[in-house]
Amino acid sequence: MGRVSQAQAQENRRRVVETASRLFREQGTHVSVADLMKAAGLTHGGFYKQFASKEALIDEATAHAFGELAELREAGLDQHAGKRDAAQRALIDAYLSTEHRDDPADGCPVAALAADMARGPVDREARRVYTEGVSDFADWLTAEDQDGIIRLSTMLGALLLARATQDSPLSEEILAAARTALTTSD
Repeated sequence: MGRVSQAQAQENRRRVVETASRLFREQGTHVSVADLMKAAGLTHGGFYKQFASKEALIDEATAHAFGELAELREAGLDQHAGKRDAAQRALIDAYLSTEHRDDPADGCPVAALAADMARGPVDREARRVYTEGVSDFADWLTAEDQDGIIRLSTMLGALLLARATQDSPLSEEILAAARTALTTSD
């Protein structure tokens, strides 16, 4: 089998990072390299041509996931003509929806990666990226009448509880209560 072009190698790397980002959010960072490469449609051996280690991929996939979150926030601002409060409300509504609850692979990396980051070494690049991403998201959620950390903590807690109780009416109740608490002005 011949060598792949530099362009194809870059495309393969992009595909692995995107696939890893989705799988890590859906299943956790314990996903095996073999399963990850299979999901990306590539061979297991090709992994080590692209990445020094699985940890290096975790670092890159975490950064990718937080990049997607930043793009989502920016798209929300564009969609709401720069009106931050409207963009925030729309994001909160989407975040605390059954669709987001049921789709962790394409969902928020704050919620999906929290347990893995808490269990991992503190000196990892992924932990730094995660911490910075949480801080940026909380800053973006800050409103005139609500602290962004409180908003993010409420959203995160509600999403995690809703996912854990998904097959019961309590799940929808949790999402609705958090949405109401965060979007109802006094």
